[in-house]
Amino acid sequence: MSEGTTGFQLGVIGSLALSVASSVSIVICNKALISSLGFPFASTLTSWHLMVTFCTLHVAQRFRFFEPKSIDASTVVLFGLLNGTSIGFLNLSLGFNSIGFYQMTKLAIIPFTVLLETVFLKKNFSKDIKLSLLVLLIGVGIASVTDLKLNLLGSILSGLAIATTCVGQIMTNTIQKRLKVSSTQLLYQSSPYQAAILFVTGPFVDQLLTKRSVFAYSYSLLVLGFIILSCLIAVSVNFSTFLVIGTTSPVTYQVLGHLKTCLVLSFGYIILHDPFTSRNIMGILIAMFGMGLYSYFSVKERKKKSANDVLPISQMTQKETTPLLTTKTNDKEGNESSKKVNGVHTTAKDSE
Repeated sequence: MSEGTTGFQLGVIGSLALSVASSVSIVICNKALISSLGFPFASTLTSWHLMVTFCTLHVAQRFRFFEPKSIDASTVVLFGLLNGTSIGFLNLSLGFNSIGFYQMTKLAIIPFTVLLETVFLKKNFSKDIKLSLLVLLIGVGIASVTDLKLNLLGSILSGLAIATTCVGQIMTNTIQKRLKVSSTQLLYQSSPYQAAILFVTGPFVDQLLTKRSVFAYSYSLLVLGFIILSCLIAVSVNFSTFLVIGTTSPVTYQVLGHLKTCLVLSFGYIILHDPFTSRNIMGILIAMFGMGLYSYFSVKERKKKSANDVLPISQMTQKETTPLLTTKTNDKEGNESSKKVNGVHTTAKDSE
């Protein structure tokens, strides 16, 4: 294995670990902020996350931690607005649906992403990968979906959330690869637009869902401390999200997201003493098994593809290196002799 391949794999593992650690941390922090301290303004909080992310990256590029790269303005604006809109739709979906239906919405993102990539990007997913994803979704469904109360408005919002999230994550991967930009460069260029749309719409969305105004909230020092902590963790969350999608794929990122769900459920039981049943345990175990299958088949297929890409000519089969046409020659005694052509032998005849 080459040093470049080893370095790439270590980078992927590092980005996955950073994404899991930061995401689980911010869920615990935000749960304390929203549930325990009574700050329910999720959309507005997300806009602050993105603004702090942009400011942090701006300082980082001023100190030459990375080189900014210009991207077509229309692409960046469309991408930023799309991602900001998807966050808003996910929050609205949670507000107008039951918890169970919202979890089903998140589960539906994986099959819809697979569908979109297959139809529009002509990407092939093997039967093994599809089977592992099915096992994963069944496990997460068992662990997290409790009730499925349907309503028309909530269903429409969920559909819009699924569509914008899938397209946004596919664009995150596609833009990085086609325009040769890093995750940091793309996040730096797009985060102001994501923050702007949520900064404008967030307070209205939050007031619609909570019947309370973020501007009328009484901010204590403890609440402000948790908000600052949440924003700092969000820098790592946003950075690792773009990094994971860019180095792997949107589907892998969604699989990782469900791993986070299982970890949050487990930590909620261990640390916060949330209710936990045998159904939760069984679902988490099935989901972890599905994640293991997905990881195994993904690595297996990646190694097979790498081996095919670097296969030297000397290792090609005899059949692939033989000539394509047969010729016949006559020897001095008038006998026909055959040459081996394309792996097929012709018989020799005497012309007596």
